[in-house]
This record gives sequence, C-alpha cells and structure tokens, in this order.
Amino acid sequence: MLEMIAIGYDLDASPRMLHGVRLLREALEACEYMVEEKAGGWAWNRYRDTGHRKIYVGRRSGSELLAELEARDVLLYHTDEPEGEGFYLATCPGRLVVVSGGDDSGALYGCQELAGRIREEGELPRELSFGDTPRLAWRGPAVGLQKQRVEPGRQPFEYPLTPDRFSWFYDRVMWLDYLDMLLKHRGNSLFLWNANPFASLIDLPGEPEAREVTKEQLEENASLLRWLTEEADRRGIQIFLAFYSIYIPQSFADKHGLSYRQCKPLPETSDYFRRLLAAFVRDYPTVGLMVCLGEMLKGQMYGVEWLCETILPGIMEGFDHSAGADPPPVIVRSHAIDIEKVMQEADGLYPNLHTEMKYNGESLTTWTPRGEVQALHRRMAERDGKHVVTVHMNSNLEPFRFGAPSFIQRCVQAAKYRLKGSALHFFPLSFWSWPYSPDRSEIPIKQVDRDWIWFEAWLRYAWNPDRDGKAEKRHWISRLEEKYGNRQSAERLLHAYETIGSCAPKLLRRFGITQGNRQTMSLGMTMSQLTNPERHVTWSKLWESHAPQGERLEEFVLKQLAGMPHLGETPLDIVEEVERSSEEASKAVKQARMTVQKNKTEFERLAADIDAIKAMTNMYTYKVRAALLVFMYKHTAFGKYAERAALLEESAEWLDKSVAAYRKLTETTEKQYVFANGMQTLHRKIPFRDGAAIYHWRDCLPMFERELAVFRQRIGELQTGKMPSALVQAPAVSYRRYSQASYKLLSEDAEQYRIEKGARVFTDGDIPIISCAEELYGLTGIRFSQLRAAHEEIQLEVELEEPSLILVGCFNSHDDQWLKPGGAAAVDPYTFGLDPVIRRGIRLFAYPSVHVHALPYEAGRHTLHYGKGAFLILGVIELHQSLSNRDFDPQHDERTLLDWLYEMTEVEMVP
Repeated sequence: MLEMIAIGYDLDASPRMLHGVRLLREALEACEYMVEEKAGGWAWNRYRDTGHRKIYVGRRSGSELLAELEARDVLLYHTDEPEGEGFYLATCPGRLVVVSGGDDSGALYGCQELAGRIREEGELPRELSFGDTPRLAWRGPAVGLQKQRVEPGRQPFEYPLTPDRFSWFYDRVMWLDYLDMLLKHRGNSLFLWNANPFASLIDLPGEPEAREVTKEQLEENASLLRWLTEEADRRGIQIFLAFYSIYIPQSFADKHGLSYRQCKPLPETSDYFRRLLAAFVRDYPTVGLMVCLGEMLKGQMYGVEWLCETILPGIMEGFDHSAGADPPPVIVRSHAIDIEKVMQEADGLYPNLHTEMKYNGESLTTWTPRGEVQALHRRMAERDGKHVVTVHMNSNLEPFRFGAPSFIQRCVQAAKYRLKGSALHFFPLSFWSWPYSPDRSEIPIKQVDRDWIWFEAWLRYAWNPDRDGKAEKRHWISRLEEKYGNRQSAERLLHAYETIGSCAPKLLRRFGITQGNRQTMSLGMTMSQLTNPERHVTWSKLWESHAPQGERLEEFVLKQLAGMPHLGETPLDIVEEVERSSEEASKAVKQARMTVQKNKTEFERLAADIDAIKAMTNMYTYKVRAALLVFMYKHTAFGKYAERAALLEESAEWLDKSVAAYRKLTETTEKQYVFANGMQTLHRKIPFRDGAAIYHWRDCLPMFERELAVFRQRIGELQTGKMPSALVQAPAVSYRRYSQASYKLLSEDAEQYRIEKGARVFTDGDIPIISCAEELYGLTGIRFSQLRAAHEEIQLEVELEEPSLILVGCFNSHDDQWLKPGGAAAVDPYTFGLDPVIRRGIRLFAYPSVHVHALPYEAGRHTLHYGKGAFLILGVIELHQSLSNRDFDPQHDERTLLDWLYEMTEVEMVP
C-alpha cells in the first residue's frame, strides 16, 4: 500500500507558498507517495491528530503553529533563525516535517530544497535539520528588449514592443521555462531593458501621441506584463523595468514642436514622463524600476533635476493611487552621472531607493577590482538601500561560450567583499540578440540552453559565493557528466572551461583600449591600437581599476631598457599564461571527445569555441610580441631609423604569425558564427570603425593582411634608405610650457588642479583630459561644477600678483550648455573678441574639443564672470611671453608617427 503524506499550510497561504507546496507534491508523487493537502487548522496541540507523516509549510512571521513550536522548544534551530528568504527544514516529534520560511520566498525555497532531497533520495527523509539563506538580496539576469541595429528614423535603444520586433516576448511557454530556470537556481529578479517601455504599455487618456503602438497592441502588451509579473511573483521573482532618459515618441515630439532628441528636461517632457510613470505604477505597483539618467540625457548636468523633479514624484504619485503595499523598488544606475551627487540630492525623497554600478565596466576582466571604481562602489554600498553590482554586457567574451565556475565564484565574492554589493544583476553572453545565440545553426539555439553553465554559476554563487572549492569542483563535474554522459569527459571539460575562461579577461585588461563595448575584443586589435593606444581614446580605468596591478606595453619596455624592476603582471606574464591556458584547454577538449556519450553536437560547438579562443589568443600574443619590438625600436633608434630596422624585421615575423592565427580564427568562426559583436552600430570602433558593416572575422582579415603588407613595405623603404614621408614632414617646432604666473584662488566653491593627461576638469563628473597641448601641460587650472555653470553664471574670485593672462577654454560646440565666446560674453573690460591662441588645445573624453583663449588682466583682485555656460580655466601665465597661434594636433607627436609603419594610402602601396 502506498504511504500517505499530508502537506499542510495556513488558509492565508500566498501564491508563492502554494507554488512551493506544488513542488513538494510533484516530488512526492514522483516517488509514489499518496499526497493530500490540508489548508488551515494547524495547531501545536492538534497536529498529531493526523496519524500519518506530514509536512507543514509556514512563514515564521505569520504562522501560529511555528510560533508555538518554537516557544515550546519543539522546533529548535541549530543555525541562525530563518529570516527573509532564508529557510529551515526540521523533523519534529509526531511524524512532522517542518518547512520554516523567513517569509513567503523562504518558505518557497524551503519547499524547493526538500523537494530536491526527496527526488534525490527517492523518499521523504526521516531526519532533517538544515538551514540556508541567500547572501545577496537580488539575484538575477537582464533581458534586452533591444535589437542589434538602430532602426531607421529611431534612436539607439529605442524599440517599441511589437510582435514583429520581439516575437519571443509574447511566447508564454518560453517565459514559464525561463522563470522555472531562475527559480531552480534561486534567482529572484529579472530586469527587462528598453529605452521607454511605458509608451508601449500605458495609454494616457486623450493622448494617442503619447504611446508608440496601437491601442490593441498596447492592451496585448499590458496583458502579457501582468501575466508575467504574476507568474514571476509566484516564483519569488521581482520584475524590474530598466529604462533610459529621455526618450519620447516621435508623434509626441511633433505635436509639441519638440526635438526628437531630448538631452535636457523641458516642461513638456517632464509633465509627460511624470504622468506616464504615475499611470504605470498605479497599474503595476509591484514592478520595480531601474532608471538610467545618463545616455541621451546629459546626466552629469541634468540627472539630479530629472530624477528628483520628474521620476521620483511620478512614481510616488502612482503609488499613492495604487493598491500596492509598499512603494516599488527604484534603482538608480551610476552610468554617465555623478551618482554620489544624485543620491545626495535624492535622499529623503523616496523610501525604497537603491544604487547600481557596473562590475568590470562592460566586460569581464578580474575578480580583484580596485582603485577609484572599488572606492565608489564602497561609498554607494554604505548608503541606505541595496547596492546592485551589474556584470554588464561582457563584450570581451562575445560571441563564445564562457563557463569557468571558479572565475565566476571569485567575481561574486569580489562583488560582495571587495565592492560591498548587496545584490547581483548579470547580463547574458549575447545581450543584443536575445533569446538566441550567435551560433550559425539551421534551428536557432537559445542562449539559456547554450549558456546553461553561465546562468547556473552566477545564480548559484549569488545565493552563496563561499561554497567549498573541492565540493564545487565535484558539483560541476557532476553537472557536466549529466550533459555529456561520461565522468572522465566531464572532468576534462571542466578543466577546459576553467583554463580557457582566463584568456579573454587577461588579454583585454592588459592590452585593450577600453572595457566598454566600443571594443569587440574577439575581432582583434591593430598595431596602431597596441603601440599608440591614446590615439584611439583609451579608458584608463580598464587597467587602473578593472585589472590587477601591472604594466602596459610601453611602460614595460621602458623599464626593461632602464633596468628597473617590474611591478605586477607584465605583458610577457600574460602572454605566457594565456598561451599555456589555451593549450591546456585544447588538449583537454581533445581528450574529452573520445569519451563523450551525449549531446555530441553541442560538444563539438564547445570544442570549436575553444579552438577559436586559442587562435584568438595566439593572434594577440604574437601581435603583442610584435608591438613590444616596435616599442623597442622607438626607444633605441634615436633618429637612426634604418640602422635599427632589424628590430622591425623581427617584429614583422611575429606579425606574420599573428595574421596566420587570425586566418585560422576566421576559418573556424566562418563555420560556427553569424557575427562576433552583438551590437552592430557605429558605436563599435575597435578594431575597425562601423560595427554595422564590420562584425565578422572575415570582414577584418583583409585589413589585417593589408596591415602586414604595409609593415613589410615600410621596412623595405627604410632598408633602401628611403625615409618615410611622415618622418620627413614631421613638424620641427618644439612647444614649451607657458611661463606660469602666481595667483590665489579665493572662491570656496572651486579648486585648483594640475593640467595633465587624466586630470578631471570639473568637480562634478568624471571627464578626464585625453591629451593637451604642450604649452598647457603642468599649468595650474581651476575647476568647478559643470552643472552649476551650465545653469547659471559662475563667478570666480582670483588675486593676481602681477599683470597676467588667464587661459579660458571654450568648448567647440554650439550646444547651449557651453559658454559662447562671442562678443556678447563681456569680460569687463575685455571681451572674447580675441581669437584663440591654441585651437582644440584640450581633448576630453566624450566631450567637444576646447579652444584656448588668453585674456589679459591687471594685478590685483578680480571676479571672473563670462556668462552662463560651462568653460575651463586652464591656468594663469605671465603677460609678456610669446603665445602660440596654432591648431593642436596630437596626431603629429612622436608616438603617432609610428603609425606610418602600418598605415598608408592605396596610392603608396606597391603592387
């Protein structure tokens, strides 16, 4: 006779708790138990009346039975008492098994844990005393309601929700499978990304121009989101909508006579978004929101205003008119804003406000983030509310599989301990093509299937990053054995995953241009990008914060030549490590092939990925060796370019090997992949501009072959005594720094700083100097708030010891946020009628170039006031000295002249 098991719960059990009961029932029935459910009537002095074995599922804060059992020392915990999502499983006298949850999610996870043990053991365990709780509060992935290319007539990230754009979005079976996967691995959040999803979900009465889709489509979208939210909640999953600022429908812009591109708040857009958000929160009070204040909106200037005067008031208004029990969580992204200033201004305006910041930028590079980025994470984490660490975009990993569990585990540990994050949000490996992978296949491959180990690992370690290493190795071998049918193959595949997984992170952090998605790392880098990286607008945080201590290529060469000790990881350290790792992975996967029993097609795709990453690794390491020799040539030629050409010949041999490796990479990926970079827009610039046209290795191979041919031709020119024209025509003028004059800054709301590469030019924001004219380098400038200067006239009090020239920098842009240097901007008794002394004398990251004007002042105290608009004070110099009258062109410094070695016009090429 089959044994009967009763599952009990209280009458007010939530859908989430009942979902846990369902998991228990299914597990028991799979083991051939008879199951009956009993709702209500559970008390400490009556539960024995049910003679057979029973399971009670409850929430500690609302269960009379659990409270009485605890009070009478019948239910005791040998670990921390369960709180929140925590749970405890216990066997109690009277044939009772208790699932004690800290809250409804805790009860759900307790049921899930018990159901798993029942299935594993084939019966309901007789002895239970186990508790567990998550270490991070939110744990979940991003799903992009985005496309790979910008639609004609629209802006980046802007895609209304329609079946022709996102057919998968309306597939409810797919969503249930995905939600079940998240629950299986205890993920509890899901972030849906779109520029302005509300215009596809909310119909403002009498304003058809305020929505992006037809009314019928809007109703379908709204129905889908309500259903998705309910199903997610049943599984303990919080839905978030992540949106950008400021995106408005074209029809709305036309009606109100507005520009489609909105870079600053206007009364019309603020009113629109406030009402839109109020209506959304009223209709969907449990959906969380994640707002990006810096993208289209100039967040450094207007982020505070937009959040505090539009976003948060709109959300609170909607909540006040909703049936929600608590205000929905709102997460403020740190992207392209001064997040500390924003949060300082937003304090007290909203009770459920949190912060977010990227982990390794838009790549995955290290489990030891440090420097300024680490410090900012920690300061955000110290605030009230949760701090979300986002593993964002992973552009250096695409398009290949990544499944190094120990790397991921250490990254989650770093997010918790080094960055002090309390929540984890991670991107899929191919965000822009979701839900399908970039693999070339007759039947599209879903990422959740291809990259199962990626999803499992991040979720597993977000629940508990401190699992024992040896036990984890056994766990992942067991999972791989399930996939491929053989334990020996599983052991070798885990080794292959672990070793190959270190290659892309190490290569990018030591040699890359940026951790951002401007760079498609798997497509390679040019010699110019390796030997003259500043020309390509480097982002120094890549190696200063998102990498261990170490040396860049030229720094390494200079230390070698000077006989100085090296610090941290060097280029040759990385070359040696990644070559060894890729070779080990290649051997391991070949050995695994002999014993694989299941999923052989997917195994061969994984093996092809490892072959491709090995070829990519060799392409990089050979090219790095070539670049090191070019740097050696640069710093030992001393003008005798022909005599040191042997170094370049050796370099060319390494470059030839790099191109050969790239041919192999192209051959492998031509069979396996549709594209390398998921985002195919003009934003992708490394290795070659125009990611819309250059997105596969076959597109890049001819360019790298040409680079090699040019290099060899240039070397031949040197050997025949023909000096390249770029050297002959190099400017002979040497510009010296202006003679600095002494002055005092009297204003308390400004500060002095040194003009040099990497210096921040404003007190708010993080906009560094990329390059500056030699005349300016080392001068003492004055910085102040860009936001304030853009909104009101800045006044600076200075005292000059002698008649002097004050260098004022004006941005080369007509945008109204910048000071206009026309005659209307009076400088009593002077005007900006003077022409700039250095045109484009300062280059800033992502900002317009800066013209430098020299304005004369007498000795004494002065109030500098030039009108509304941001500008720069680049120093105070002596009055009587020769001033430049030139265009600053960083392309003509010695470093850039090396580029003639690899670049030439078609006319110069020898057939």
